[in-house]
Amino acid sequence: MNLNKYLDVAPEVAQAVAAGKPVVALESTIISHGMPYPQNVETALKVEEIIRENGAIPATIAVINGRLKAGLTKEEIEYLGKKGHEVNKASRRDLAVLVSKGADGATTVTTTMIIAHMAGIKIFATGGIGGVHRGAETTMDISADLEELAHTPVMVVCAGAKSILDLGLTLEYLETHGVPVIGYGTDELPAFYTRKSGFAIDYRLDTPQELAAAFHTSLELGFPAGMLVANPIPEAYSMDAGVINKAIADAVEEAKNTGIHGKETTPFLLAKIKEITKGTSLDANIQLVFNNAKVAAQTACALSALQ
Repeated sequence: MNLNKYLDVAPEVAQAVAAGKPVVALESTIISHGMPYPQNVETALKVEEIIRENGAIPATIAVINGRLKAGLTKEEIEYLGKKGHEVNKASRRDLAVLVSKGADGATTVTTTMIIAHMAGIKIFATGGIGGVHRGAETTMDISADLEELAHTPVMVVCAGAKSILDLGLTLEYLETHGVPVIGYGTDELPAFYTRKSGFAIDYRLDTPQELAAAFHTSLELGFPAGMLVANPIPEAYSMDAGVINKAIADAVEEAKNTGIHGKETTPFLLAKIKEITKGTSLDANIQLVFNNAKVAAQTACALSALQ
């Protein structure tokens, strides 16, 4: 079946892909579920601006009226921002139903990778990836992001995984599934709000050119997996590990006591952490996304030069 009959690629994005120019995919869950309006729209447009400033074309991805979209207009970003939580949070399992119903969907890491790959986009900038949740040995709560990284050849630039997750098991899962995890200028997995987690990762690369060379080689070898680039939050915005870890522990305990589980877990925990940290966690979140967009754009430019 040709999935591309359900796909709309923005003309600017299609032209760039066809010409081998650098393009960076962006998710839309951060718009509809990540922060309130109008801050969500302002942040999304700023991220697109940063990508352009660094030489690449942005392609924000979403599902709108049942159409898979690679590249949104400002009006479409505004639409998602205003609808907020009314928009379905769309993972792989949701796509067929949303498309068949002509519904809207905000794409997670998983679905952004799927649609980016369909559109020929190889680099994707996000905030943080999902992972293995704490207690997954009994709940089996493991993010679809990890499975997608194992099967879809897109490079994902992120600030690591949120420490609401079991970071050690997340790394083990990625290793088992053959996903390279690369520290950008770091030897350990960053923990989203903080630069350090205590968990070592296998490879450290220090320039966008090195990242591009590694991914280009992976593509030429025909490996099916993506590549995860862990780019630490800038030092100036890194939160105190003790403060954020206590906030996370308190939020996890409350989620457990109130019966929150499944796809509701992460939004609940992030909202509680924002409340506990009086909003500083949201500020950190925005800054790390900006930083990831910059690195992704520079890497996309380097990859374009290789191809």
